[in-house]
Amino acid sequence: MVLRRVGARAAWLLASLLLASLLIFAATNALPGDIAQVMLGTNAAPGEVEALRERLGLNEPFLVRYVEWLGGALQFDFGTSHISGRSVTSLISSRLEVSLWLAGLGMVVAILVALPVGAYSAMRRRHLDGTVVSVLSQVGLAIPAFWAGIWLVIIFAVQLRWLPAGGYVSHWDGIGQWARHMILPVTSLALVQASVISRYVRSSVIEVSHEDYFRTARSLGWSRSGALMRHGLRNIAISLLTVIGLQLATLLVGAIIIEQVFALPGLGSTLLLAVSQRDLVVVQAIVLLLVWAVLLINFLVDVAYQLIDPRLRRGAAA
Repeated sequence: MVLRRVGARAAWLLASLLLASLLIFAATNALPGDIAQVMLGTNAAPGEVEALRERLGLNEPFLVRYVEWLGGALQFDFGTSHISGRSVTSLISSRLEVSLWLAGLGMVVAILVALPVGAYSAMRRRHLDGTVVSVLSQVGLAIPAFWAGIWLVIIFAVQLRWLPAGGYVSHWDGIGQWARHMILPVTSLALVQASVISRYVRSSVIEVSHEDYFRTARSLGWSRSGALMRHGLRNIAISLLTVIGLQLATLLVGAIIIEQVFALPGLGSTLLLAVSQRDLVVVQAIVLLLVWAVLLINFLVDVAYQLIDPRLRRGAAA
């Protein structure tokens, strides 16, 4: 049964989430240095440092601290920042909007560009225009997102002065200004992701065009695009889901660098600042959310397989 298979995947998801949280907590606590000493400075007396460690609960056994931290994390309570004194949850929530818009729009734009580009380069692979499109997408694979962002800033912000070079304006303060500030960072992410996805779309379309059912549809009078939409789309969707799931995880990491290029106040800039200040509570929370997001994406992709591919449903039933 499909529900049984999904239930098994959900159990693996929960186990992976717990294991990821344990590894993240252990890794951050194994880092050299003493946060209490960092907070008080190098001239602090040993008694003051020890008192602060006691107040922060750093003297508790590892397992006790982990269980308390995990219990709070499951309630979206990640404690208090050791540096700013703010609630980590409120600190993250104020920056989460920027990262979600950046990653979400970047993937949407990448898919909207990659689908027609990949299909066109496959259908026209024996013609000059299709070859040119394929070569351009191949070149896009070699371009890092931050490098593309720098050149977009040079061209559209510095030279042409059409768009702002960086910064962020909330959409609550004006859709127009928000859009102008998001165009360049979203494009930087989308260009690279579209190049990757379009290559997979191209190879999938070529594979489908060699199948018997596709050739039969063509012999019955269907156009290439019509036969592809009617008979090949579902098969393409299977491989495309895998690529999108993998690239979305990559995009979440790439967004951290893009936020630095365009001075966006998102999770990436907050994470790098917390690392530099050794604010481990904030580092743990952001890394945990990123890892959990990747695991959840992989789970949703696997569930989508069951809904799209009837062969998997029949295999599960058997």
